Amino acid sequence: MIRIAYNEFLGNSPQWFKNAILLFLLVCVPLKFLVGDTILGWLFLLMFILTLAMALKCYPLQSGGILALAILALGLTTPDTVWHEIQANLGVLALLIFMVSFIYFMKPLLSFLFARLIVGVQSKVLLSLMFSVMAAFLSAFLDALTVTAVLIAVFVALYGVYERIHSTQNSDLDHDGGDDPEELGGDVLENFRSFIRSLVMHGAVGTALGGVTTMVGEPQNLLIADKLDWEFVEFVIVMSHVTIPAVIAGFITCVALEFSGVLGYGQKLDPRIREILRGYVEEEDKKRQPREVYGLWVQGACGVLLVIGLGLHLMEVGLIGLSLLVLVTAMTGINEEHRIGHAFEESLPFVSLLCIFFVVVGMIHDLHLFSPVIQWVLTMPIDAQPGAFFLANGLLSAISDNVFVATVYINEVKAAFDAGEISREHFESLAVSINTGTNLPSVATPNGQAAFLFLLTSALAPVIRLGYIKMVVMAFPYTVVLTIVGYLAQ
Repeated sequence: MIRIAYNEFLGNSPQWFKNAILLFLLVCVPLKFLVGDTILGWLFLLMFILTLAMALKCYPLQSGGILALAILALGLTTPDTVWHEIQANLGVLALLIFMVSFIYFMKPLLSFLFARLIVGVQSKVLLSLMFSVMAAFLSAFLDALTVTAVLIAVFVALYGVYERIHSTQNSDLDHDGGDDPEELGGDVLENFRSFIRSLVMHGAVGTALGGVTTMVGEPQNLLIADKLDWEFVEFVIVMSHVTIPAVIAGFITCVALEFSGVLGYGQKLDPRIREILRGYVEEEDKKRQPREVYGLWVQGACGVLLVIGLGLHLMEVGLIGLSLLVLVTAMTGINEEHRIGHAFEESLPFVSLLCIFFVVVGMIHDLHLFSPVIQWVLTMPIDAQPGAFFLANGLLSAISDNVFVATVYINEVKAAFDAGEISREHFESLAVSINTGTNLPSVATPNGQAAFLFLLTSALAPVIRLGYIKMVVMAFPYTVVLTIVGYLAQ
């Protein structure tokens, strides 16, 4: 039974990772008496960051949750503190639960739009820029994970169309009859994979560019906005001196990468494949029933209502999402519980993980772990502090999780403000640094951006040969540009 328990612990995670967690759990009790709560708290924090860094091998809810239970059992924080953190961040949880679930029912419309871009735009440079701009715009109002999920679904469908044609050696791939179908098909296949890789990376980075601009773009944005009582338009304006240059720089980088063709970018779509895909899209249009066309119009109307509701701040963001969830399902005849339940499957695991975050945040608060760090940064010249926060948040976000990093830092800075150590103006300046620092440099690795991690673990990644290292390499130019521009704009 012991061997079975050990084998089942954390599933198929690497053995060394299992051993590290188990060993730490065994020694944490004596460590509490040997080194004290503060050092033990730092050790728990480092172990938790390790669980975030291992997210590709083991979802952090289990490994991080085990550590959170140990934190509570050892009295490093209390359930009351954790519950207080959850209550204080209820708006963020409601955003994830209801807004993400509403966007689930917008997928047909988003797929409709992206598929037309691919087959309708001839220029690869223009297509890449449009993908980046569209992903950025959608992510500013919707959820980056859902936008990425739509991109994945579109490319999986289009790749499947090509694969079916190639497997039957369709004459469309060899219309002149002069080339060997297998050899030509193999070359075309690899080029098609490269074409998809570049587009999906532009789109994924685009979700980060748009996500940093508004309070609903990323979960931590709303958390930061709540701490400063910012509304939607106010958040956009306050962040704009950093976000506008960063977004423009990101789009310029997209164009430059496509013109230069470096690091896996620049591959164009073979005209023969374009015709095949165009035929597929036209066939799907012919098969689309009137009720499906009606559904697209309803989804479009709900998208307009979303922008209006957020811009005017008619109610809390989560309630806007719930209202539109009710509207879009009621107007399209979706009234079965199991069909509605699927919409919540994407958001609830992360909502659960966010509650685990709050256990660690509660420990940091109760043990004052970050107080010396924050105090040290606050001793720097005021002009240097925003840049220091930006770089520190960016580095930590790249190796762990940007929501967790933002939660820790904004809580500590808010505590300094409440204690009268910094002014309101300086508090806002540091909040801008925390928001942009956790959103821009974090594109460096899949660990930092949930959308990147989702892409890397999707069914599309192995099909187009997009691995961890490949993603890091392709994101590198964006990382350098966004970090430099973001730092200089602080």
